[in-house]
Amino acid sequence: MKEIERFADQLVKYAEKYNVSDIHIVPRKLDAIIQLRMDQALVQKEVISRNVCERLISHFKFLGGMDIGERRKPQNGALVISLEHREVNLRLSTLPTSYDESLVIRVLPQDKMTSMSHLSLFQQDTKKLISLLKHSHGMIIFTGPTGSGKTTTLYTLLNETKKMLNRNIITLEDPIERKTEDVLQVQVNERAGITYSTGLKAILRHDPDIIMVGEIRDDETAKIAMRAALTGHLVLTTMHTKDTKGAIYRLLEFGVSIQEIEQTLIAIAAQRLVEIKCPFCEKTCHPVCRKMRQYRQASVYELLYGKALGGVIKEAKGEEGVYDYKLLRDVIKKGVALGYLYSSSLENWVFND
Repeated sequence: MKEIERFADQLVKYAEKYNVSDIHIVPRKLDAIIQLRMDQALVQKEVISRNVCERLISHFKFLGGMDIGERRKPQNGALVISLEHREVNLRLSTLPTSYDESLVIRVLPQDKMTSMSHLSLFQQDTKKLISLLKHSHGMIIFTGPTGSGKTTTLYTLLNETKKMLNRNIITLEDPIERKTEDVLQVQVNERAGITYSTGLKAILRHDPDIIMVGEIRDDETAKIAMRAALTGHLVLTTMHTKDTKGAIYRLLEFGVSIQEIEQTLIAIAAQRLVEIKCPFCEKTCHPVCRKMRQYRQASVYELLYGKALGGVIKEAKGEEGVYDYKLLRDVIKKGVALGYLYSSSLENWVFND
């Protein structure tokens, strides 16, 4: 058993060292493979026996407080481990397959905060986001698919704002992905009666300056978040939409009036994670080279604010709106033209979006 414990520790240490976001343990007919999500790529690390696979998954399930004997149902778990004075949060997810259970581990280093200088591919976007956070009230929405870096952006900006302005910041998340002592963090717990809507109502009575809502998922949360923005709080939140304009129409679907959107919405930022071009490899970065590079990805942003935001809101009202702002496609094109990004970044964006 000590061998399995040692193997599990080494696997997590390796993932944390090389900025791996997910560990996949996948059973096959005769053996099993361990794959690592590095940036956007899924890289095979090694092949292990079925016996080692079963023991390894059981070990992680035990640590994550999951039922070891249950293999027929999907399960979720979480744990925090310490690696050389650094805490790493692991989120576990099992899924029954035709051969055996598969396990995916999301790796979330707790004290590894992205610096402001490496947040965005273009520094002017970072400066604009910081300037938007100086508003005393209103709402800023970050949109994008899962894995586009929205949470990283939010925490980096909140950390910088705390240093600059010393505001009372409270977050409401499901789950809390990065624990920090700089802000008050509230975990959504539906069993205990803490949903996004009830938690947000309680936070409003706790004298916050900035409220970060992990995600707007339903009508009630959207309306309470809007009410918080109307009553003198700065609300930061995320949504899953393709672009910035989509966030406005999603709010309308949630029953938020166009008048409330006009009065509260400060800006919308749609973002994607793109791979920075390797200075050594001619084409795709070699896996060995990828491990040695500390900064392999950066965010690109489509920012909608000011007059352009007003024009899009007018269009949503059915009026003729005039607006002009850089789309994600334009920002990625600029990155490719300047030699910062691979040309495939634009092709992937077109294909995925």
